[in-house]
Amino acid sequence: MTKVTQTGSRKFDHIRINLEKDVRSSLTTGLERYQFIHRALPERNLEDVDLGLSLFGRQLLAPILISSMTGGTEEAGAINRTLATAAQKTGIAMGLGSQRAAIEQPDLSATFQVRAEAPDILLFANLGAVQLNYGYGIDECNRAVEMIRADALILHFNALQEAVQPEGDTRFEGLLRKIEAVCRNLPVPVIAKEVGWGFSELDAQRLAEVGVAAIDVAGAGGTSWSQVEMHRATTERQARLAAAFGNWGIPTSDAILNVRHAVPNITVIASGGLRSGVDIAKCIALGAILGGMAEPFLKAASLSLDDTIQTIDEIKRQIQVCMFSVGAGNLDELSETTLNKQ
Repeated sequence: MTKVTQTGSRKFDHIRINLEKDVRSSLTTGLERYQFIHRALPERNLEDVDLGLSLFGRQLLAPILISSMTGGTEEAGAINRTLATAAQKTGIAMGLGSQRAAIEQPDLSATFQVRAEAPDILLFANLGAVQLNYGYGIDECNRAVEMIRADALILHFNALQEAVQPEGDTRFEGLLRKIEAVCRNLPVPVIAKEVGWGFSELDAQRLAEVGVAAIDVAGAGGTSWSQVEMHRATTERQARLAAAFGNWGIPTSDAILNVRHAVPNITVIASGGLRSGVDIAKCIALGAILGGMAEPFLKAASLSLDDTIQTIDEIKRQIQVCMFSVGAGNLDELSETTLNKQ
């Protein structure tokens, strides 16, 4: 049995709590405020609607990302292999959970290594951005990428989560210059990702200026990691602190527009509370290139590979029907589609 580090134990708690508890933000994504204009005469054949795209040198069959979730435990490794196999079979992208546990304890790297199951997918490595202020540098970032043969590295931003953890890493001062060094020296693109509270225009602009290639907005409206930490709390005081932030953050739709306004040409990935292919289609119409989901895939993967593939196929079909119903034959045309704001 592999020894579990403190980081790995925390990740196990996160899986368990996400599967067993209601940890959704009390905010909504804001996507419910937007509606497509239905086309009674789409002048398209449904089977001709093309969901394909290219990103970071990989071809995808649909604009779907299995958002970063887990790793570092044997249970997490099994989930990652199931998710990766499903991504390979369906032609979508995947992000791994934070690889810090495997940097700390290399024998945990197998829980993240999924290239054998998914040789062709767009795959993202993942480390916490704040770790650059705790001794991490280019070497650790390279190790994370090489560990899983990734196409890009996610640096995730979880300041609020760290602030409500008793063991949180909260030294965020001076981080931007260190992110710039990673962007300039890493051989793969760097993606800035929130974990559920979104990006402001100012932060998007600053990150783009230091060389980040893409921003995953991960806005409010889905999993609230302050609520996850509330369930992990070992004292009532700590639980109350985390619970106070249940309605914190920038809704996903607003976060997409923030990034688009601040940095019009940067690649935007949408995540944070997306629950259907229609949600993903709305995000693309707002300016994103991919839509990421975590909870639906985590729950499916905990059941079986077939359930995971079925979940992905249903979401793909929802996107395709949505595009057909607004007369969009491909994702470029979907991105130019007008949304009515309610």
